[in-house]
Amino acid sequence: MAELVPFAVPIERDKTLLVWELSSGPTAEALHHSLFTAFSQFGLLYSVRVFPNAAVAHPGFYAVIKFYSARAACRAQKACDRKQLFQKSPVKVRLGTRHQAVQHQALALNSSRCQELANYYFGFNGWSKRIIKLQELSDLEERENEDSMVPLPKQSLKFFCALEVMLPAYDCRSPGVGLVEEPVDKVEEESGKIAVEYRPSEDIIDVRCEEELHGLIQVHCSPWKQYGQEEEEYLSDFSLEEEEFRLPELD
Repeated sequence: MAELVPFAVPIERDKTLLVWELSSGPTAEALHHSLFTAFSQFGLLYSVRVFPNAAVAHPGFYAVIKFYSARAACRAQKACDRKQLFQKSPVKVRLGTRHQAVQHQALALNSSRCQELANYYFGFNGWSKRIIKLQELSDLEERENEDSMVPLPKQSLKFFCALEVMLPAYDCRSPGVGLVEEPVDKVEEESGKIAVEYRPSEDIIDVRCEEELHGLIQVHCSPWKQYGQEEEEYLSDFSLEEEEFRLPELD
C-alpha cells in the first residue's frame, strides 16, 4: 500500500524518533552532523535537534529526529536501536510518544521545504510549476472604500495566487490556490512569500482564465504568522522519560 506524504510539518508520533544515550564527548554540533548522516540514509529528514540531558541525569545528549515518512522512521528505528552507529556505546532509538490530550493543527511547509520534498520523491527534473494568476487583493478593498467620507488607511496587504504543479512522467497536473494576508506594520520586517495550498487532482486541466477557476478550486485564508512558527511548541508534548521506552525483557 502506498504511503501518503503530505506537504506539512511532520508532527505525528510515528514520524518522530527519540534518540538517547548519546555520548557527552562530542559537541552538540558534531552530534547533529553524525545523526543527520546516519538517519538520512533511511529517508528525507525534516529536522534533527540535539539537546543536553537534564541536570539530574548523567552527562550526555538526546535528540529528536523528524521524518516526512512514517515508513522511513520505522525502518530507521529498527535498524539503529541498540547499535553503536558513530560512537563506542550503543544508542537507544524509539518512536515518539505524544500525550493523547494534546492536539495541534498541521502547519504547511514553506516554499523551500516543499521544493526539497518534491525533489526527493519526484526527482529534480520530475516536476514543475507555473503561476496561473497572482493578484494583490488589498488594492481592491481600497477602491471599495473610496466612496466613504473618511479614507481608511491600508491595514494589511492581501495576495491571491493560483498555480499548477505538473508531473510530466505521470501525465498529471494539480491546480491549487492560496490566500495570504500580512499587516502593513510588519511588511518591512519580513520578506514577502505566497502560501499555496494544493488540491491533488488526476485530471489534466489547462486553465487559461480566471472564470475557469470557479468551482474547481477553493480558497483558504491562512494567517501569515503560522508559517513562521518553529517546532518548539511541539517538543513539550513528547515524553522523554526512558521508562516509557523500555523494551520488554527477553526470555
